Amino acid sequence: MPVVCHESQSVELVEGQSVLDALLAQGGLIPYSCRGGICQSCLMRAVEGQPPPAAQAGLRETLRLQNYFLACVCHPTENLKVTLPSAEGLAVHTTVVGHRRLGDEIIELSLMPEAPLAYRAGQFITLFNSEAGQGRSYSLASVPGLDASLILHVRRLPGGRISGWIHEELRVGQTVEVRGPGGDCFYVPGKPEQGLLLIGTGSGLAPLYGILRDALAQGHQGPIRLFHGSRDPGGLYLVNELRELACRHAQFDYVPCLSGPDPALGYAQGRAHEVALGEFSDLKGWRVFLCGHPDMVQQAQMRAYLAGAALQEIHADAFHTRREPPH
Repeated sequence: MPVVCHESQSVELVEGQSVLDALLAQGGLIPYSCRGGICQSCLMRAVEGQPPPAAQAGLRETLRLQNYFLACVCHPTENLKVTLPSAEGLAVHTTVVGHRRLGDEIIELSLMPEAPLAYRAGQFITLFNSEAGQGRSYSLASVPGLDASLILHVRRLPGGRISGWIHEELRVGQTVEVRGPGGDCFYVPGKPEQGLLLIGTGSGLAPLYGILRDALAQGHQGPIRLFHGSRDPGGLYLVNELRELACRHAQFDYVPCLSGPDPALGYAQGRAHEVALGEFSDLKGWRVFLCGHPDMVQQAQMRAYLAGAALQEIHADAFHTRREPPH
């Protein structure tokens, strides 16, 4: 079986084992998040040997040519000597300039990069706790040109190491490293009359909030419908801000949704995607953005497609909960 060398480690892989799993099993401090080749938190570079093409899927051509790969989906057929990108200056240093509570479980984290970071509203960046050697990806709620800093909405997950660190320890003035951006869930101008349907749950509002404000700032004239869902009112946030935006922009409508047993005045009753797609029997020509819980995203993708939305017009960002390694 192939051998992977990283720093002082030399590990022989077993059948079916990824580079990430092998290094973590030996105590390696390798950042990771989704473990599915999506978030790019576990990006590494092969300085000797060639990673398989499947481990480079979704990476920019410039990265592939430099032998970068995703460790979580890398099953090499030859020996590799690998290194972390942060060791080669790919990480961006940022300073925490804002840390405020938005809801029962949501913190708004504002980061000022040491140099401008080119990104699109709705993309994600990976934030690292360098002391713990771990990282997690968060979508950007900020909009270039409108917001001076990078803005994230971080939900506190039970037992979440990174989210717990952000909520409980990270404070204004501290520095953190980020990598990115990544993802294709963002507004693309060129069809100003096109209808936009935005559906999110929990902190899935973050990219949608950025996409919405970006579209409005770029003069989008078509209808924009945003459905944000939670079980109870405490899980929703930015409600007043979104209602104010809806008052100022006739083309925008905001629908907060509650799926719990107790309906509340001013909220739609039901799951966000069910409420939204119950109103739209024909999505032909619409652009659809789905962000949040993976089950919601999967179900909404299918229903949006069956309602006539073209596959290339359905943009999804499922918020997978990271699986911790065994202790």
